[in-house]
Amino acid sequence: MLRIIDARTGEPVEAAPARRGLTRVQAHASGFGPTALRVLLTADVLVRALELGGTPVWAMLSGHHEQAELRAAATTLGIRPFEDAHDLASGLGEAQVIHVAGEGEPLPPGGVVVGVAPVSGPRDTAPGAPPSSRGTVFDRGLPADLPDPSVLRLALLASPRGAPVRLDADALDEAGRTLARWRHAVALWARQPSRPVPDDVRGRLRAAWEDDLNVPEVLRVLNSVETAPALPDGARFETYAYTDRLLGLDVARDLGSFA
Repeated sequence: MLRIIDARTGEPVEAAPARRGLTRVQAHASGFGPTALRVLLTADVLVRALELGGTPVWAMLSGHHEQAELRAAATTLGIRPFEDAHDLASGLGEAQVIHVAGEGEPLPPGGVVVGVAPVSGPRDTAPGAPPSSRGTVFDRGLPADLPDPSVLRLALLASPRGAPVRLDADALDEAGRTLARWRHAVALWARQPSRPVPDDVRGRLRAAWEDDLNVPEVLRVLNSVETAPALPDGARFETYAYTDRLLGLDVARDLGSFA
């Protein structure tokens, strides 16, 4: 059962208190920039986690500025479409309402709040600080010269959502190397006989994302699966494919590339 720490109270609450009851996930993001994208990405992963648990979800976006640009960038990042909250006058009898928002974003009363810390790049340095030796990374919302948007997705998912993220070229390079390694490994594992996801691995993964959507712990479990000596390659493949339903990193993209 997925439990979320309510940023308003600091207390854990059930994300889906009624079995098969509708949960509304409402992202609040005005303007177009990396922090707004992180808010939408957090909401996207939350929706995926709820759906993996069998909960019907109604995903919405509230915002007032540069929404077309934000939605276009979100699509590039693999974030699924959110309905426009301004087109809906009333609810649908939801059992739970979860607001996902950055710091200082105005929110309506009621519901659970998932707080998302800001994202900065080399442009966002303090006055007088030395410039980054790696140059500017962000061109407004998306990093410049980034051929694979999934690299940015992984870089944003790698830190706890309540911790500020500084995305410089080194952070993106690290995410890019990790994703390339995983995709190469998945393509090789896929050539071996399929094996089910081990029960203990599945349990560790679900325990991680059901504990306040702890995605960094999910990534740590994947890293351990990658190198576990006794695990069949077919089980590694199925584990990564299963977890990608939550992460949305397209880890199976290179299947067939190493025949």
